[in-house]
Amino acid sequence: MDHTYRLVISCPDRVGIVARVSQFVAEHGGWLTEANYHADAESNWFFMRNEIRAESLKVSAQACREAFAPLAAEYGMHWALVDSAVKRKVVILASHASHCLADILHRWHSGELDCDIPCVISNHENLRSMVEWHGIPFEFVAIDPENKAPAHAEIMALAQRYEADCVVLARYMQIIQPEFCQAYAGRMINIHHSFLPSFIGANPYQKAFDRGVKLIGATCHYVTERLDEGPIIEQDVIRVSHRHSKDDLVRLGKDVEKSVLARALRNHLEDRVLVHGNKTVVFD
Repeated sequence: MDHTYRLVISCPDRVGIVARVSQFVAEHGGWLTEANYHADAESNWFFMRNEIRAESLKVSAQACREAFAPLAAEYGMHWALVDSAVKRKVVILASHASHCLADILHRWHSGELDCDIPCVISNHENLRSMVEWHGIPFEFVAIDPENKAPAHAEIMALAQRYEADCVVLARYMQIIQPEFCQAYAGRMINIHHSFLPSFIGANPYQKAFDRGVKLIGATCHYVTERLDEGPIIEQDVIRVSHRHSKDDLVRLGKDVEKSVLARALRNHLEDRVLVHGNKTVVFD
């Protein structure tokens, strides 16, 4: 992967933003390899993502940040200049199901996902051998159904100890506590095995089967305190019919879950997802 800096911006929309930012990049010798813009007419909000060839800049990334700050303040920007060479640390939480975790580990192992995975945390032991085969620490945290607070506190402490930049819930079947949601707002990704907002919560495949749906899907979203209602990053569907049993729905759905989670995580790692309110702009 080429070494780039990603300049990611969102701000109130007004005339001249693209021109000023482009002028700034050019003045510092920046060579743009990718540029994306979107103006949301309803909210009057503007979104931008530029990739700059790192070797083209005349100054360091930090000097560039300092020079850009006055322009950002002038336009009221939420912004970041991200170095693609600095790998994000992704801590994964999983329960008993292995398909989403196995897919992420394979993509990471093959170099498709550009990140570090410092550990996997689970409330079941069955995934340990697979995780440790990849040379990744496996942290087992048992959860007492009668008193979940100690386990939740331990899991959050582990994420902080491993310096997680991002937390992925790879079919982790526990409700995340508000403190954890707040600490990783916009950095905690969940895969839900239905096409939200349909079938929120537990047993969505059973609910879909009972309803006789003709499409099932999966939804990847940022976790908030409201269950399965965070900003949606990625979704996909597959057709089903009256001939399919509930087990068929689960089998077919697993393939959709894996691909949706992988696309969402990759977009997050590449700073292609910008959150505004409870919606996202995703630059492909």
